[in-house]
Order: sequence, then C-alpha cells, then structure tokens
Amino acid sequence: MLLKKLSLCLTLFLVLSGCSASSSIKTNKNEPSNYNSTISNNFNTSNGTKPTKNAPNLIPNFPQVQPYIPTIADPVLPNKPFTPVEISNTLELQTKKISWSWKYSPKDTSALLSKYHGYAFGDTSSKVIYLTFDEGYENGYTASILDTLKANNVQAAFFVTDTYVTGEFKGRKNLDLLKRMSNEGHLICNHSIHHQSMPSYIDETIFNKELIGVETRVDNIPGLKMSKFFRPPMGDFSELSLYYTQKLGYKSIFFGLAYNDWDPKNQPDPETSKKNLLKDTKPGIICLLHPESKTNDTILDALIKEWTSLGYKFKTLKELP
Repeated sequence: MLLKKLSLCLTLFLVLSGCSASSSIKTNKNEPSNYNSTISNNFNTSNGTKPTKNAPNLIPNFPQVQPYIPTIADPVLPNKPFTPVEISNTLELQTKKISWSWKYSPKDTSALLSKYHGYAFGDTSSKVIYLTFDEGYENGYTASILDTLKANNVQAAFFVTDTYVTGEFKGRKNLDLLKRMSNEGHLICNHSIHHQSMPSYIDETIFNKELIGVETRVDNIPGLKMSKFFRPPMGDFSELSLYYTQKLGYKSIFFGLAYNDWDPKNQPDPETSKKNLLKDTKPGIICLLHPESKTNDTILDALIKEWTSLGYKFKTLKELP
C-alpha cells in the first residue's frame, strides 16, 4: 500500500514538472519577438542612440550622423550648361564696332557680355588668374614659355589663328608646339582664320567660316581638339558678332590685364613691364600675353612666382563661373 502511494506521488510530481517546463519553453519561444521589437524601438528614438525605458542595452550606441554642410574648401560645382541666346530677328542687333584695348575697356558693355557669354574677368571673389596667350605667328619663344608654365605647374589658354596652325618657324612646324600644348594640359582656343575685325562680317555664313575654319583645321589633327573659347582679333566686337559667336557654342574671351607687348621690334623693358602687370593685377582677372614677345619670355617665370607669393592661384577658362 505504501509502495502504491509513493508511486502515485512520483507520477504526480513528474506530471507537474513537465507542465512547468512546457510553460517555460513557450515563454522563451516568444521572447525573441519581443526582444527584436525592443531593439527596433530602442534604435528608432529621436536621436538614434538612447534606449527606451527598461529596454536591454544590447547594441552599441552609434554616434549621430550630422547633415553635410559644405565648407569654403569644397570644390566649385560644375558650371551650368552653355545655353546660347536665340534671337528671331537679328536685324534688331547693333552692328557698330566696339573696341576693347589694353589701355581701356569700353564703357557700358557689361550687360552685352553677360547676355552673350563674354568675359574679361572670372571669379572675382578669390585671388585667381586666368592666363591666356594670343598666337598669330611663331617667333621662337613659345617652347620656352611652355617650359616655364610646366615648371610652375600652370595651365593656360592659347588662342591660335589658322596661320599659326599651318605655320612654321625656322623649318620647324608649329604643329609640334600645338601637340605639346595639348599634351601638357593647355587649352587650344580660337582666334579666327584671318585675324580681321569681326564686326565687319555682317553676313552670318561668312562670319561662321572665320571660326569654323580654324576649329576644323585643329580638330582634323589627330589628338587635338579646339576648346570653345574665342578671342576677337584686335579686341573688336559688336552686339551682332557676340551673338554669332555664342550661337556657335563659343564664349567670347576678352581681358582685364594686358600691355603693349605684341611688337617684336619695339619690346618694352622687362622689369618695368613686370612691375606694371603686378600693380594692375586684380582677383579673377583674365591676363593676355603674346608669346612672340621676348619680354614676356624673360619675365614670365618671375611673374608667376610673384603672383603666387601674393596668394594668387591659376585657373583655366573651363573653370570660369
């Protein structure tokens, strides 16, 4: 009898223990769902780091990601796409010649330049210089000028005429210099076929030939490509010529800094020329020099170094605002 009672108690104990274990297992099976929900709620708080009340702190506290704020050292954003102005009746445009000189810039032309993609200055908010050269013919100094630019890690723009592209100096074709310009990161730009006053070309077809002719000449040389910048010969322009130019996809490039350096038979004093150029330099200025000038070849290295010591940096025309 006693044995039966002990057996009954043991059986009852085992049954009750099994129920308790089953209940415990069920509770553990449900825990991951609640646990994951807690982590999710814990991480999705307003600052992404503080746990909710009584929630287990089982994930690392990651620092809050701050919104990106550009600094003044960030690169300049790409320029806006070039969009030519379209005018249905070109008879309304002025054909009167306006002259841009190394001595002066014409008054009341800023609106014209702004409307038709013309520049004499670039980014005037910082100390930058856009260095440009006009190549009508070779006089033996371009190679040395390229040496100086390379030594100082400066890229420039060379505006060439058709005569320059097809020409030579002392038996050496200018083609070699053009290829070197391109290989060393300089821009080859348009200075027209015949170097004539562009306002004199009223007919659009004739005008276009002056630009397209030299562009085609350069583009047909393997490895070379004309950049879409045009310097009007002698600084002459009109509203109509500016309109025609930008209609072909070109920006008209004038200058804010230049001097009488173009006559090889009447070269100015090097030291005086350098001092005057430094004195007249302003932030964002486009500088025009002529490579046929012995004076320019003489002073260029010192000029670049002094500009640099004054805090100026050099940009290409492709970086115009």
